[in-house]
Amino acid sequence: MQKKGWFFRSVLFAVTGCLANFAIAAAPSATSQTLYAAGKQKSFKGPDTYFTGDVKVDMLFPGNDTAHYSGAYVTFQPGARTAWHSHPAGQHMVVTSGTGVTGTRDGKIIEITEGDSLWCPPNIDHWHGATPSSSMTHLVVTGSKDGENVVWKKKVTDSEYLANDQGKVNMKSDKSTDALTSKQQHIVPVAAFTANGDLQRLDAAIVTALDAGMSINEVKEIMIHLYAYAGFPRALNGLATLMNTVEKRKAAGIKDVTGEQATALPANKTSQEYGEEVQTELVGRPVTGPLFDFAPAINVLLQSHLFGDLFGRGILDYKGREIATVSALASMDGVDSQLNSHIGIASNVGLTEQQLTALASVLTDQVGNQEGARTQQAIQAVLTNND
Repeated sequence: MQKKGWFFRSVLFAVTGCLANFAIAAAPSATSQTLYAAGKQKSFKGPDTYFTGDVKVDMLFPGNDTAHYSGAYVTFQPGARTAWHSHPAGQHMVVTSGTGVTGTRDGKIIEITEGDSLWCPPNIDHWHGATPSSSMTHLVVTGSKDGENVVWKKKVTDSEYLANDQGKVNMKSDKSTDALTSKQQHIVPVAAFTANGDLQRLDAAIVTALDAGMSINEVKEIMIHLYAYAGFPRALNGLATLMNTVEKRKAAGIKDVTGEQATALPANKTSQEYGEEVQTELVGRPVTGPLFDFAPAINVLLQSHLFGDLFGRGILDYKGREIATVSALASMDGVDSQLNSHIGIASNVGLTEQQLTALASVLTDQVGNQEGARTQQAIQAVLTNND
């Protein structure tokens, strides 16, 4: 490694939690404890030289004369990872949120999820980062030997990063999500990121869904469906992201399946008549109440447009549409009553409590703890009241 200025060298070492040289600026007193207050340490973007994708480093504590190790939180957005590197004194990693992967030169890839700890021995070439569809934050505690704590090497190629289907070990099969089909699981992050507007993570979720066999029209239908719940701006942004992703894949020689087209409404019924039937079927009874007495036009629009024009399009079945709706509502603030209502509707169309719990698990793993917990709370509230 070329020698650089003290500050730059300290920052580079901090990127993987290796802060031995930073102790010069913050050496603790030999006679008292030292507080590294939350939010007072340096945070910065992982440099492109050593990282691929969006990476944030939050420093926690430096090494010192007696403790030759340091710590930092490193957050990887979907698809982000380190370059190949090794640590002369090894490194511990503790995943604090999300799902990540780490690989070694022998081609083995280990999946790591929240609560997992991993020890990388000294001088082992490896890389680590998020999965293509989930962000990941880990705490790294890295030792220092002879003043050196990391040796950077070449960046990890896309083929190395995406080789998860070959030579992987300890890849967890999360049985809590097995109640949902593969397509149903992939609907969840696409719907969530469309609704919350996180287009970078949406792009990664779209790639994963298409790679898993979802058709372009199935992914497209999720966004068309969600305009009624998340609004036109989020739906249009989602569709634009899908369009750009499909074009990039096409240019790279990837042929995605277009899929079936939308079906026509029954010729002998208006969209409102058909929609009222669908609404009644989904809810389990005719929908009435003070809100609709106060503003009857809103129920006319719900029946004719949402339950008629949208639910009548096909492509996604009722279960798929409710998975998309619940995932979207769980990713939005201030819509708890609507989320509860759609947990009930999801149950009415045949999604079991086990499948709804699996949906919450996918949200937790691929979107965020808050979204998963919000859904689980709604499941408990609604299904307990129905018992």
